[in-house]
Amino acid sequence: MLAEDSVLLREGLIGLLQRCGHEVVAAVGDAEALVAEVGGHAPDVVVTDVRMPPGFQDEGLRAAVRLRAERPTLPVLVLSQYVQRRYASDLLDSGDGTGVGYLLKDRVGQVEEFVTALSQVADGGTVVDPEVVRQLLRHRRDPLERLSPREREVLELIAQGRSNGAIARELVVSEAAVGKHVGGIFTKLDLPVTDGTHRRVLAVLAYLRA
Repeated sequence: MLAEDSVLLREGLIGLLQRCGHEVVAAVGDAEALVAEVGGHAPDVVVTDVRMPPGFQDEGLRAAVRLRAERPTLPVLVLSQYVQRRYASDLLDSGDGTGVGYLLKDRVGQVEEFVTALSQVADGGTVVDPEVVRQLLRHRRDPLERLSPREREVLELIAQGRSNGAIARELVVSEAAVGKHVGGIFTKLDLPVTDGTHRRVLAVLAYLRA
């Protein structure tokens, strides 16, 4: 399901998704139509813009939050030209934090990365643009005081969807060292003992909620 008010971008995304093997069951240009069509089609994943008619403010993002409230397991990927902090936090905190993503539109130009992010969200993953993470964390400093500078770096990379191996390569440290930092993050944020993947999502959400 696709919601985008720009006809050119909407048609471009339809073509891109179809070429990548996805079926677009409906494509709409406003938030009200998005909510209505989701109810009629029960899509596997929703891709929506933030600014849409009638006010061109945050209608698409608010619709995404509403849809996730009504259907907590519905995968939703939001595309935006900017970071709308209030509803971005609500979106990323919806459901159990899985099957949700927030990308800036510049990322759509990187086709492979966009399609990969869409697949991750559809499969229950959480994908957040690095700039979105930076802006949200900049306004939520208190939890950061618990973590060391290195743990903060590791958590930001976790929020970008990086594996321990990828984080180790980025920071030029051993994977064992990354595992130790991740364990420290879980402990300092008082996260419950559960499977590793879910704890990583909870770690990111702990920042965004604080």
